[in-house]
Amino acid sequence: MPRRAKGALEAEVLAALWAANEPMTPESVRTAIGAGLAYTTVQTILVRLHDKGAVTREPRGRGYAYTAALDESGLVARRMRELLDGDRDRAGVLSRFVSELRPTDEAALRRALRRRS
Repeated sequence: MPRRAKGALEAEVLAALWAANEPMTPESVRTAIGAGLAYTTVQTILVRLHDKGAVTREPRGRGYAYTAALDESGLVARRMRELLDGDRDRAGVLSRFVSELRPTDEAALRRALRRRS
């Protein structure tokens, strides 16, 4: 089986959680993904996502059941903010980001900023 791109397995796990109507155990996530993954692999990904704040968990039997803490756009926004927080030149990064937006994205950003004020 070819190696997944970085973050691809986390994305698959989150997609399974977003599609679920209830919290999922590592085994139910493994079954939903159906990629022949080991239980421990899925469990490790869920623990990492929990450590990042991307999922919440509740006790279920001897383990946990997991739920996505954010929707997809919320998760992407959090990643963008983390990248921005990691740079010393915030103003420069923001300026470059805005200068490279498509007109429709720039308009959406302006609307979002107006709603926030």
